[in-house]
Amino acid sequence: MSDEPRIATCLWFNFNAEQAVAHYLSVFSRACITSSARYGEHGPGPAGAVMTIAFEIEGQPFLALNGGPQFPFTPAISLIVNCDDQAEIDHYWRRLSEGGKPGRCGWLTDRFGVSWQIVPRAVARWMTGEGSSAARVMQAVLKMDKLDIAELERAATAQAGGTHG
Repeated sequence: MSDEPRIATCLWFNFNAEQAVAHYLSVFSRACITSSARYGEHGPGPAGAVMTIAFEIEGQPFLALNGGPQFPFTPAISLIVNCDDQAEIDHYWRRLSEGGKPGRCGWLTDRFGVSWQIVPRAVARWMTGEGSSAARVMQAVLKMDKLDIAELERAATAQAGGTHG
């Protein structure tokens, strides 16, 4: 049985995989490069240039491929960062959106075109709450760019009729 994970995420970069991986390693404290490979004489990239970089973020394996401009990223695929508190949300939001583009509802696109969702761990519980709490949380999320845990918790625990509990 292999120690290699059954499923890993491959991210296709426009020949800036090294910069992207370096950035991700600077953002996440539990991140490392596990291996890399270079293009040979027969391409398709320039001989000696980095072809792939295998790396991990928080135990999740990724492969960064220097593939060229043919396949740009879209928000149809995003990476979710589940955060324990507002300080984590603030950190990941600030660092991953540097040079990128903040979006709505906790989403952002980093400077390499990768889409991220920066969310509190509790959001799944709040969205499946009893009664109208899930609807209140959804309405609060829809008004935000970076998510605010205190506001979402207020929405989740608000009593019917608009009073907070």
